[in-house]
Amino acid sequence: MSEIINFEDFLKVDIRCGKIIESKSFPKARKPAYRLKIDFGDNIGIKKSSAQITENYTIDELVGKNIIAVVNFPPRQIGPFMSEVLTLGFYDKNKNVKLANLSSSIPIGEKLC
Repeated sequence: MSEIINFEDFLKVDIRCGKIIESKSFPKARKPAYRLKIDFGDNIGIKKSSAQITENYTIDELVGKNIIAVVNFPPRQIGPFMSEVLTLGFYDKNKNVKLANLSSSIPIGEKLC
């Protein structure tokens, strides 16, 4: 189990629904990854993310997928790429990341409550 946090700490984390609108390979990453562009709607806009999800997804199948991401962490430099959001997922039985995804009925930009 992880460190216990206050509910107020949890409320500081801004987790939103987004839709992947572009996926490209990221050959300069230390570990295999994709560069994603994710649309979070009018209020947040389009953000970039690096995601180590190459074992479970092809570039083509990612476009149009609804995902969830933390949108209020500071940007993080990953090699030559600036990742602006943290795309969320779970490890599968082989320790490869599977995206935490949502149904298409949840509007992009919607905040987790």
